[in-house]
Amino acid sequence: QVQLVESGGGLVQAGGSLRLSCAASGRTFSRYATGWFRQAPGKEREFVAAITWSGANTYYADSVKGRFTISRDNAKNTVILQMNSLKPEDTAVYYCAADRGGFGYVMDDYAYWGQGTQVTVSS
Repeated sequence: QVQLVESGGGLVQAGGSLRLSCAASGRTFSRYATGWFRQAPGKEREFVAAITWSGANTYYADSVKGRFTISRDNAKNTVILQMNSLKPEDTAVYYCAADRGGFGYVMDDYAYWGQGTQVTVSS
């Protein structure tokens, strides 16, 4: 079983940057695909980015492509979401998710979830 804890959220002005971290417990986390999702008030949770267990492949939602970067350090059981050029529409609770299977674009593809971290981008 894997436990995930997100950190790094906060309040930032439009155009600014934030670095979200997902710290995982479990010795086998290095074999888990990991994704980031977000949920804005009144909206459904949506896919943001994902990375395969090896880190060799990454995937992004069109809305964040070119601005966000996902990476992982398996030695530290950590996955990072670097967010640059933030926009007010990026405001949401950001969730880290992991699964032993391959990465996915929908919530059902991931068995393990963190509690989320709030990101607020002011205009």
